[in-house]
Amino acid sequence: MGILVICSYKPRPGQDAEARRLMTEHVPLLRKHDLITARPVMQGEGKDGALVEIFEWDSREKSASAPHIPEIGAHWKAMAAAMEFVPLATLSEAQREFAHFTPL
Repeated sequence: MGILVICSYKPRPGQDAEARRLMTEHVPLLRKHDLITARPVMQGEGKDGALVEIFEWDSREKSASAPHIPEIGAHWKAMAAAMEFVPLATLSEAQREFAHFTPL
């Protein structure tokens, strides 16, 4: 059974374009390594520029194995340089019963 994940990021100052570029490459990279399902991915933006993406890991085991794949580890390192990985609960949109984001 898959695992639905909601990732939330805040681009670092001056890194908005790079954060978006890296986010667009994220899911294709995970698919290249057969780590996530074919379920459609959703990506969005909050009012303050926060980014979210929702996808489905194929399994807990594959989720846990991802950081050990050099290409993915390098991509996550680049993502961490361009954006903060933040808890969803810290986004203002998540403070409402129904969190609204602008689709990307």
